[in-house]
Amino acid sequence: MRLPIDIDTVKGFIDPAEGRALYDAALDCATRGACLEIGAYCGKSAVYLGTACKAVGGVLFSVDHHRGSEENQPGWDWHDPETWDAAAGAMDTLPFLRTTLRRAGLEETVVPVVGRSALIARVWATPLALLFIDGGHTMEAALADYRGWTPHLAAGGVLAIHDVFPDPADGGRPPFEVYQRALASDLYEEVEAVMSLRLLRRV
Repeated sequence: MRLPIDIDTVKGFIDPAEGRALYDAALDCATRGACLEIGAYCGKSAVYLGTACKAVGGVLFSVDHHRGSEENQPGWDWHDPETWDAAAGAMDTLPFLRTTLRRAGLEETVVPVVGRSALIARVWATPLALLFIDGGHTMEAALADYRGWTPHLAAGGVLAIHDVFPDPADGGRPPFEVYQRALASDLYEEVEAVMSLRLLRRV
């Protein structure tokens, strides 16, 4: 894997080992259909996924409202003041994503879709070969992403879920509970676990 930019210069929370797993999954899936991520932030995961998609002529849709997840808001541990838009009185990470895509040469491969995930999922019609869930980490948000988007994942497609922590001391529970829900549905089989990333294949 050779990335087009120094990934350490992009704001984000994906570990390089997790990024490599996403890259490999997209490299395999993007030849069979569209890939989609929920939760772009500033584009770190989009570089991994988008670079793989570009290599095989695929497309990545990147869904985010760009106002930040709960833990990114002012006063929380993961808030970055540079992402605060004083005029809007809210976070705005879209300019950071656009800059990342330009620097990485991915503007013709990664399509930003700006809006609420649940709203977009309601009208989505394109089958997906890969779905990466890394949006809001409240139970409401995580469940909405899972329920809204997994019906669009084609058989044989890969469902990737980030921030899956079996031990509550390591992180929030909603992604882990969504991951367990997927396994309990008998629609998915686990393919790989890399740090907090889980990759499952739809049977």
